[in-house]
Amino acid sequence: MSLNIRLYGIVDPQIARGRSLAMLARAAADGGATILQYRAKQACTRTMIAEARAIVAALAGTGVPLLINDRVDVALASGAQGVHLGREDMHPVDARALLGPESIIGATIKNRDDLMALRGQPIDYACIGGVFATNHKDNPDPPLGLDGFRALRAEARALLGGLPVGAIAGITRENVASQMKAGADGVAVIGSLFGEDDPRAAAHAMLIAMGEAA
Repeated sequence: MSLNIRLYGIVDPQIARGRSLAMLARAAADGGATILQYRAKQACTRTMIAEARAIVAALAGTGVPLLINDRVDVALASGAQGVHLGREDMHPVDARALLGPESIIGATIKNRDDLMALRGQPIDYACIGGVFATNHKDNPDPPLGLDGFRALRAEARALLGGLPVGAIAGITRENVASQMKAGADGVAVIGSLFGEDDPRAAAHAMLIAMGEAA
């Protein structure tokens, strides 16, 4: 499966306002989101599997892959195309052994130690963050800011080669261009897509801000 992290939407029930996650995901895909992640920190395993299966079904035919935050088991059970792993989640080597060579595995880089730990690991992309402050995830680490992102992105280029690396946290239409200029291959967004009434229009607007919409 080809990998494009240019506009990476994270769909989370905490921001859905009771709306169908599957419908939100499909709307974002129709608006131009290139990859989606399902994140549900508070949900039980059965609920996560059911929601993930519904999102996979909703995305059928779009070519947009669904990843599961943290949970390799949910990815396997739901038919999702991969996972996104944090520093305390399953090791990428173990995830790859379970998911197979065709699945997508992403990882978070919060600091230089995370970056060094990922060197040579079987991942397909990484996201650096949080770049800015966000209300959509508890993060004990201070925001990196644009300069911090730029520095880590340069190191990632040296250590991880051509691996796609995106930016995450606090990304909006107003600041997305600065992220791209700082070296991001894409941006991971939550509120800027799913906090809006129309995720399809929001995704299109984000692409316009990135200078990429037709």
